[in-house]
Amino acid sequence: MHYRQLGKTGIRVSEIGFGAWGIGGGWGERDDTAALAALERALEEGITFIDTALGYGEGHSERLIGQVVGGSDREVVIATKVPPKNRLWPARKGTTLAETFPKDYVLACTDQSLQNLGKEQVDVLQFHVWDDAWAHEAAWRETVEELKRSGRIRAFGLSLNDHEPENALAALETGLVDTVQVIYNIFDQTPAERLFPACERLGVGVIVRVPLDEGGLTGAITPETTFEEGDWRASYFAGERKAQVYERTQALAFLTEDGATLAEAALRFTLSHPAVSTVIPGMRSPARVAQNAAVSDGRLLSPEVLARLKDHAWPRNFYRAD
Repeated sequence: MHYRQLGKTGIRVSEIGFGAWGIGGGWGERDDTAALAALERALEEGITFIDTALGYGEGHSERLIGQVVGGSDREVVIATKVPPKNRLWPARKGTTLAETFPKDYVLACTDQSLQNLGKEQVDVLQFHVWDDAWAHEAAWRETVEELKRSGRIRAFGLSLNDHEPENALAALETGLVDTVQVIYNIFDQTPAERLFPACERLGVGVIVRVPLDEGGLTGAITPETTFEEGDWRASYFAGERKAQVYERTQALAFLTEDGATLAEAALRFTLSHPAVSTVIPGMRSPARVAQNAAVSDGRLLSPEVLARLKDHAWPRNFYRAD
C-alpha cells in the first residue's frame, strides 16, 4: 500500500481508502458480518483511511466502523460527514446556511458521530453538501473554529455536490477548508480543470469519490443488468442508461489489453492526478477490498493513455431523474 499526504493537514493516508456508504445500507440486502470482515481485511491490506457519514444508514455505517476501530489504538484516519438539517441532497440553490448547517445542529451531529465511532476526536469532519453562496458567511466559519478549538475534529472538509466541482472555489480561499471530496473518474474529469489546481495551490487535500461511476466503470453493467430490491442503483441506471454506459465502457476496452480489469484502470486513472490524496471506492466484502487495495502498487497510467482518455469524458448527471 502506498500513502500520500492529505493536503497540508499533516495527516498521512492510504491512497486507496474505504468508502463506507455501502455497509450502511441502500445497496440491496445488508450483510453486517461481511461488512465487519471487509473492514478488518482493509486494515490488514494497509488501508488507513475510512470515509463514512452520519447519514449512511442513520449512523449504522459509523457504528460498524466503531466496532472495529473504536477505542483501539489502530492507526486509522476516519472521515465522516454532517448531513444537511433540511435533508436535501444536493444543496438546493436558494437554501440558506441557517437551515442547512446551523451551529448547534452541527455540534450535536458531531457528538453523535463520535459516540457512534467510539472516538473522542474525528480526523476529518465534512459538510455533506455545500453551496458556495455560503462561503463568505461568518456562521460556518465560527462553527468550524469551535469544532477545532474544542478538540472534536482535526480537520474540516466539504463534500461537494454531484458533478459541481467548482462549487467550492470561494470556500477554499477562506483557508478554513482542509479537504474536499469530489466525484472524479474517467467519465467526469471536470475537477482537473479548476478545482484540482486550486487545491494544489492552497494545500487542500482531495478525497475522490465515485471513481467507478457507481459500478458503471467496472464493466459489469450491461443492458440486461438488474438490481436487488433496495439497491438505489436501480434509479441511477434507469431506462436507457444501462445501454449508454455499456456502449461507453466497450469503447474503453483498450485499457484492459494488458490484462488489467476496467475497474483497476479506472482506479489508476484517479490516482494518476497529483492533486489526489486518496480515492474511496465502496467496499462491502473482503474480496472487493483485496481487489481494490492491490491497485496501490505505485503504477500510474501513462501520459499517453491519460491524453487518450480525455476523449472519453462524458458529462451528465445520472443522480437526477431527468
